[in-house]
Amino acid sequence: MFGIKQKIRQIVNTKMFPVDWGGLRKVKPVSAVFGLDRGMPIDRYYIEKFLESNSDYIKGNIVEIAENTYSKKFCAAIEKSKLNILHYSNVEGAKYIGDLTDTSSLPENEFDCFICTQTFNFIFDLKSAIHGSHYLLKEGGVLLATLGGISQISKYDMDRWGDYWRFTVLSAKKLFEEVYGEGKVEVSSYGNVLSSIAFLEGISSGELKAEELDANDINYQLLITVKAIK
Repeated sequence: MFGIKQKIRQIVNTKMFPVDWGGLRKVKPVSAVFGLDRGMPIDRYYIEKFLESNSDYIKGNIVEIAENTYSKKFCAAIEKSKLNILHYSNVEGAKYIGDLTDTSSLPENEFDCFICTQTFNFIFDLKSAIHGSHYLLKEGGVLLATLGGISQISKYDMDRWGDYWRFTVLSAKKLFEEVYGEGKVEVSSYGNVLSSIAFLEGISSGELKAEELDANDINYQLLITVKAIK
């Protein structure tokens, strides 16, 4: 139970330093689609920061989930024949049709770099999917993955295949090291209390200042990043 001194401190803080809610004192978000209708979502801002900082690894035979937007943007020397798309169904542009949870559907030891952004959150059989990411890569190949930490549910994904997981740097490190091995996995996070609140509200990255977005607080892990080497 709280002591008397702590209770008095709480009362003083709430009376002397009341929160200015502004226009946020409501139960509906500014945007229900992650801010896509207002600009670049905050998690995508962080995804691009992560990929840009690791662009030296985006080379050789590259595969990306669902599209090759990031491959094109961050590959230093683009060889179009080497920018591949992996999709779970037969869609236009997808060279590889496969399921990360089923290695029999995947090419083995094929890629130098696997870009897998915001995907593992939506796969229930998570450990099999991590094994699948490892299976795809050549020896020395690199997985560049991003995972949702602090986030609202994605209704689009929930309605189609499910939205299952949220991560921390600790859970991500343990999960990926089980497959890639100790010393082969580097995890980090982006986010702070302001960017997390803004993301939950659906406020876009363009509506915050760069210094507000780039301030990093390990206690507010909006986006988790994983660099894992096979």
